[in-house]
Amino acid sequence: MLQDDLAFRGIKVLDMAQGVAGPHCGLLLAQHGADVVKLEPLGGDWGRALGKRYGDLSAFGAVYNRGKRSIAVDLKAEDGLAVAKKLAAEADVILESFRPGVMARFGLDYATVAETNPTVIYLSVSGYGQEGPNSKQPVTDSVMQAFSGLMSVNKDDRGVPQRIGVIAIDIFTGLYGFQAVAPALYRRSRTGKGAHLDVSLMQSALAYLSAKMIERHLEGAEPTLLGAPLGTYKTADGFLNMNARRDPHFAALMKMIGRPELIEDAKFKTADARVANMTELDAIVRPAIESRTTAEWLADFQQADILAGRVNDFPDIIADEHVKAVEAVHWLNHDGIGQIPMPLIPGAPVPSGRLAEAPHLGADTRTILEELGYGAEKIDDMIANGAALAV
Repeated sequence: MLQDDLAFRGIKVLDMAQGVAGPHCGLLLAQHGADVVKLEPLGGDWGRALGKRYGDLSAFGAVYNRGKRSIAVDLKAEDGLAVAKKLAAEADVILESFRPGVMARFGLDYATVAETNPTVIYLSVSGYGQEGPNSKQPVTDSVMQAFSGLMSVNKDDRGVPQRIGVIAIDIFTGLYGFQAVAPALYRRSRTGKGAHLDVSLMQSALAYLSAKMIERHLEGAEPTLLGAPLGTYKTADGFLNMNARRDPHFAALMKMIGRPELIEDAKFKTADARVANMTELDAIVRPAIESRTTAEWLADFQQADILAGRVNDFPDIIADEHVKAVEAVHWLNHDGIGQIPMPLIPGAPVPSGRLAEAPHLGADTRTILEELGYGAEKIDDMIANGAALAV
């Protein structure tokens, strides 16, 4: 796929979102050809400092702002706000992630922008949505993992609900945002109509958990297990995840661990029996798996067609022969950070040039202001007066 033949080429996006969820949507629009202008406060999008900071970027900032152009202005300054309004008036898509009501105070809310830009596709990303008793409450990914029920289906061996160690809800909220914007743009191309899209972390999390919610309603607090033996097992040199719940796989595993008599044992002969007696079965399987290395088990499992995989750390997956063969991870020399691994986005082109890097704060301020018709003297004055920042 050529970068000059991408689906959203010619689409102008004003990305005022911060963090990960909204910027992720902006990233996807940029990688599919849109001109995404990231409007940031003078101190930068707080996602630039999410985790360890490398200059004016973090790992999250570097990923979710690739392919964008950065302009830094102060919306509390008259000149800065005027710039934002000019960009909003020309945008095909606007992304924002502030609490409901904040954009209205600046005259940048959907209703106000639509008065002069009626065909705009306006995406509001928030914690709980634009309406309802919780709409004004602040929320983080970890809070939403708790609120949404995600932690209830991720318990440790003590039964304590656990947070997933990645900001998963923010990330897939960005995906849901993109899948809302893309059809809205297609609808606009047919009807000429704009739209205000309300995508929240809460609704995204609930959509993601739909099957588990239904399962809980139908089956109670202890839903039917998928089968046994199934799960993560310690080996002599690491961990693997194995699924040997089907009869032929169970039989093959029992032969491998030297317990063929259990194949016909009434407690383990059927899938339902194995689930009912899972604790006893686990007490047999786990010590056996721990007696050999991961590689040894995986070689045998492959021969028996048992589903299994090594539990990898990121250096392991980067070095994996399959990952390297299909070039699933590319190495980029990112300005200000150095060489970093960057997995490809499914369905998007291999990023290069502008699409491969996230912009530094205010890197494109002068260029964007010039495109809006500002002269050099006015731009210098705005920078000197603190209405804008340029590097």
